[in-house]
Amino acid sequence: MSEQETDRTALVPEGEAAEGAAAQETPAAEQGSVTLSAAELEKLKAECEQLKIERDQLIDRLARLQAEFENARKRHERERNDFRDYAVGSVVEQFLPVVDNFELALKAQGSAGQLRTGVELIVKQMEEILRQLQVQPVASVGQQFDPRHHEALGTVEREDLPDQQVAEEVRRGYKLRDKLLRPALVRIASNPKQTSD
Repeated sequence: MSEQETDRTALVPEGEAAEGAAAQETPAAEQGSVTLSAAELEKLKAECEQLKIERDQLIDRLARLQAEFENARKRHERERNDFRDYAVGSVVEQFLPVVDNFELALKAQGSAGQLRTGVELIVKQMEEILRQLQVQPVASVGQQFDPRHHEALGTVEREDLPDQQVAEEVRRGYKLRDKLLRPALVRIASNPKQTSD
């Protein structure tokens, strides 16, 4: 040992010197423990290649599933649009004769009474079409006011009707089966005799 190495050893306590020597030996020992035989290396390479193949297959499968999902979404949208067009077309087709009758009424040269009779027939024709489509008018005149089916336009003072009963229908309301399409626009009876009691 040289004088410098001796001086350094003398300055470091014995316990710390032993730990330092062990620490210097550890990396060398660790490097020596990672030795693999050629067969083990080939096996690991084969496993790595197999995992890469599986990964590529999964990525390909994911891309196919995404494409299938997108195609199904587009097909559903197209079918929904086709169904809506078919439904609208079938309803419009039923109303075309009504439009034809209105055009004939406009071209007619009859009296006011004849025109009125013609318009009444057209209204009956429209009501029949609505009935076939399961569209029904909302009952209003003579009924108790119901804000779920009626929209109040105002009140009318009437002593012959109970308070809060529908006295007049300004615009008819309609329901499609049980679903309200539009409320009836009504005037409600206000009976001063009943309100004062």
